Amino acid sequence: MEFLRPASWQEALAAKAEHPTALPIAGGTDVMVEINFDHRRPDHLLDLNRIGELEEWETGTDTVRLGASVPYARIMSGLRAELPGLALASHTVASPQIRNRGGVGGNLGTASPAGDAHPALLAGGGAVEAESVRGSRLIPIDDFYTGVKRNALAPDELIRAVHLKKATGPQQFSKVGTRNAMVIAVCAFGIALHPDTRTVRTGIGSAAPTPIRAGTAEEFLTAALDEGGLWDSRKPVPPAVAGQFAALVAGAANPIDDVRGTAAYRRHALGVMARRTLGWTWEQYRAEG
Repeated sequence: MEFLRPASWQEALAAKAEHPTALPIAGGTDVMVEINFDHRRPDHLLDLNRIGELEEWETGTDTVRLGASVPYARIMSGLRAELPGLALASHTVASPQIRNRGGVGGNLGTASPAGDAHPALLAGGGAVEAESVRGSRLIPIDDFYTGVKRNALAPDELIRAVHLKKATGPQQFSKVGTRNAMVIAVCAFGIALHPDTRTVRTGIGSAAPTPIRAGTAEEFLTAALDEGGLWDSRKPVPPAVAGQFAALVAGAANPIDDVRGTAAYRRHALGVMARRTLGWTWEQYRAEG
């Protein structure tokens, strides 16, 4: 195994172009697990730790450009107001040591359906900035996940940053695991209210071959809030609406039975999390009004 250690972003892109199968490593919290268990044995490791710009973020008027290697711990402390859903998800990532090393770029690169960042990224909305020596492009987050641990990156591309919409309303994240820390999610759910567009977005993790949105549930709830005039009145969401939303979220999942939980349990848990997180976000929206 050859270890490549570029000193700049352009050097990293050149190395990836020369060695398309090179495996990028920054925090290493996903990569080293796979290597240590002999699940992957790449010919080249591409170390990105000398590229400081990957650990920076820029806050614009409506968006945040988050460097691929910004650690979860810094998201928690520095972007709680702009990206509350992602900050909440970051709290659930493993241990303090791993939160100080791991970043969203690693979650995206691995594309595991159980990655903690995915539900929040899908619910919040945004795009992945991918780059190669051929140029750069923005991949909408909805189009990024293409299969089990597969993504839309070309072989010569690297993730440079993630462009995320700044929150215009409350966001929540919930995760079920066998314990509170150092655990892979049995299933996870994220929700974001977008009062500026009067829409709702969701994200489901660890309950389908890829991270997914509950599209039918989003459409139902968006219509119910609009037809009931609830965005303006800020009245409570009717229990029947919350119940149907939860059922539609559970129905959107396509889980399997495995050592962490059954498919039936995952669907049930998603329904519970959907109802609870909707209640939390809507109560926050009402209070802020």
